[in-house]
Amino acid sequence: MPVVLDPDAAAVYKTFLDADRPPYEALTAAEARADYSQARFATNPEPPELARVEALAIPAPHGKIPARLYVPMKLRQRDGLSPALVFFHGGGWVIGDLDTHDVAARKLAVEGELIVISVDYRLAPEHKFPAAVDDAIAATHWIAANASALGIDASCLCVGGDSAGGNLAAVVAIAARNGNGPAIAGQVLIYPAVDFAMTHASHSEPETSLLLTHSVIRWFRDHYLNGTADTHDWRASPARAPTLVGLPPAYVLTAGGDPLRDEGDDYAQRLKVAGVPVTYRHFPGQFHGFFTMGKLLPQADVAAKEIGAWLRISASDDRS
Repeated sequence: MPVVLDPDAAAVYKTFLDADRPPYEALTAAEARADYSQARFATNPEPPELARVEALAIPAPHGKIPARLYVPMKLRQRDGLSPALVFFHGGGWVIGDLDTHDVAARKLAVEGELIVISVDYRLAPEHKFPAAVDDAIAATHWIAANASALGIDASCLCVGGDSAGGNLAAVVAIAARNGNGPAIAGQVLIYPAVDFAMTHASHSEPETSLLLTHSVIRWFRDHYLNGTADTHDWRASPARAPTLVGLPPAYVLTAGGDPLRDEGDDYAQRLKVAGVPVTYRHFPGQFHGFFTMGKLLPQADVAAKEIGAWLRISASDDRS
């Protein structure tokens, strides 16, 4: 499928090429994390002001899971409780943290008029699969169990994330449907990674190998998974779940210049076939990762506003 980047996206991509930075697969995990963290200052927009931002430490079998609670100025409430989004950051399960996705979490809180809790799950290769999954599920359990104390309406609890975070959100939704978790009102999957088989056409098209290249995806996979057998585990590849029936409503976003494009599209279509209400949004002229680059890419703000509007319906007591 031909990919024609929007002018602003093409300009950003050229800037990255001109910078001639080493690819992640040439770095150690620690070096890649530092590089990714530093890059946010050039791409993230100014953080919107919120009513409150609070650090959390979520108890888990291995210790505490760091998290961050965001409360916007304008907050939907009923009987003193608000809807919430549990957010998992992207970064290939290897890079990224609460700070790299701080602005994204803030914008979703503002646009959705709800509480956002961003979860800093354990990263690979120090903590391989299924450590990130275990943390995502444990954190969602804890948030639901402590909803009232957090000011959250547990009946209006959504999950979401970008890329690897979208993978974790999809897995948490399936686990909850299977009985391992609280009821989930909706799932926001922003260019999610859902199938480690990587056999969809967009995984081999040169036009999609832009900021997220085919080789760096393999680098992420090799750091995260223990071996090829994990590819078939639905907790790594949610598209491999035996059935998608009974999952919560989904907002699925894909980008044209993205190796994950076709698997995200396929997952959205399979959700629809399974009877799940799906809002599917494709940004043909953007590349993987654009959602966090609002300082440079206006379409990031468009996406945030659309997701916020969707959350105001899905994470609501009066949703149909």
